Amino acid sequence: MITWMQRHKKWLIITIWISTIAFIGAGFVGWGQYNYGSKAGAVAKVGDVEITQGELQKSYSNLYAKYNKMFQGNFDKEKAKQFGLQKQALQQLTQQALLLNLAESYNLEVTDKELIGELEKLTYFFKDGVFNKETYKTVLSQNRLSTKEFEASLRKDLLIQKTLKLLPVEVSDNETNILETLVNIADKINYKVLTQKSITLTTSDAVLKPYWETKKQNFMNDVSYDVKYIKQTPVKESYNNAKLASYYADNKTHFKDKDGKIISLELAKEAITKELNAKATKDKALRTYIAYKKGKLPAKSVFESATISRDANPFDAQTLAKISKISLTSPYLKPVLVNGIYHIFQLIQVNKATTKTYKDAKADLLTMYIAEMKKQKLQELANSSVDTFSGKSTPFITINDAKKLTALSESEATEFLQNLFSSEKKRSYITLSNGKIVLYDILEQKLLTNKQKDLASSLMKLKSGIFNQGLIKSLESKYQTEIFIKGL
Repeated sequence: MITWMQRHKKWLIITIWISTIAFIGAGFVGWGQYNYGSKAGAVAKVGDVEITQGELQKSYSNLYAKYNKMFQGNFDKEKAKQFGLQKQALQQLTQQALLLNLAESYNLEVTDKELIGELEKLTYFFKDGVFNKETYKTVLSQNRLSTKEFEASLRKDLLIQKTLKLLPVEVSDNETNILETLVNIADKINYKVLTQKSITLTTSDAVLKPYWETKKQNFMNDVSYDVKYIKQTPVKESYNNAKLASYYADNKTHFKDKDGKIISLELAKEAITKELNAKATKDKALRTYIAYKKGKLPAKSVFESATISRDANPFDAQTLAKISKISLTSPYLKPVLVNGIYHIFQLIQVNKATTKTYKDAKADLLTMYIAEMKKQKLQELANSSVDTFSGKSTPFITINDAKKLTALSESEATEFLQNLFSSEKKRSYITLSNGKIVLYDILEQKLLTNKQKDLASSLMKLKSGIFNQGLIKSLESKYQTEIFIKGL
């Protein structure tokens, strides 16, 4: 029995871990946390369900907050871009929309009674241990949400839950027994960790230059843009009381205190003046832009010039992105706010990317060479020593015994064990994601008799993950998804 499992555990363990990833990646946890009701235009449409710009922004903001918490406040817009946060936000909303289409096909709905019943369970709206309507309104106001938006979001969340309950996933005793057997397989191993620290390299020009010849296409100067621009001087005007009062009456929701309550006209005057000046500055910048295009700027206008690229950017990444999208046939860019000042750009010339010289590329080339060669040499060392190595021996360990592999960190050991218990080889090596290589030799194997806690619950999650992933794929083929924004 143990021999059979050793031969076939690769398929079994891989299935378990793919299921785990499917459950996490399905994105079902957290659905319904986003708020709806924005009047903005649709950014996507899934079947008959539209996704608005407001929904996308709120979904993005929630994800951003979660990542920022994970990174202990060190998450920024650049990291968000690297992580594809906007794409993640849209993916969550499209998956949600697929389920809403399915709910519609079943003619499901959430009654007012069901909605109220769920509202009254939410403890952050409690006062003295029970739901309080005033607390409810205050909390939403402080988070800049209307009751209509929140209740629409909650209604959709409940509708999705109701839909999924029609598609139950069950776990049999036999499945639980199989999983318990799998996690009780134990190996006693001898292992040795190889790292790149043991690899030495020669990095003279004689070695690097031939390498450079094969890699030079990877080292290019950035495309750069020669631009001319004019700055719009900010408007700094004072306004009479009638003007301030009129603007306040039309826009009073802009002016709130820290508790989310609208402040009085008297307290808001400074903020109103700032808004009026900002609006006047933007209007003036647009008029300057039109005059610039028509060649009708005043003779005293002051122009500045710059060359902008990814590595040499006197403005910011957003400005560079906008400049890169204009052309010499339509060279003027609408006013762009840079450090609080509107800039109106004219594209003068596009400088194409060119190959860097060996001298200019050497620092980056050296980094690439060292990384590639150390990886290659470490692989060669593993291949040459796997049949003869002698390392540390362990007691009997299971897939859950990462802490017993003292030569590895817990995360490294977890990755190693996941791969070990999906391998069919008695003696071999496993390359970790951080580049380390672990040589191993399975000395003995046995089946433990430990009873696992909450195994049925874990298996339910695994099966639900597979089912959820399959359900989404099925719905994607049934309901057309249209994306109306570029870059996603």
